[in-house]
Amino acid sequence: MSELLNRPALEGVTLEMIVTHLSESIGWEEMAVAIPVRCFTHDPSIKSSLKFLRRTPWARQKVEQLYLQSQTGRKR
Repeated sequence: MSELLNRPALEGVTLEMIVTHLSESIGWEEMAVAIPVRCFTHDPSIKSSLKFLRRTPWARQKVEQLYLQSQTGRKR
């Protein structure tokens, strides 16, 4: 159910756009604190992160939630 609620806010936003935005706005270190996965903690890159997130639905969902939280924070 929550997945359906998040989709309209993410419509038209690619995973690459999300990862790029987060890496530029909060940085890899903060991303690793929020979501402790190897692609954020050890030699992080957009390419390695996209490969991992496309194959790991639970991690992708957490990244999408982090993105939505960062967008909500910007609007205030």
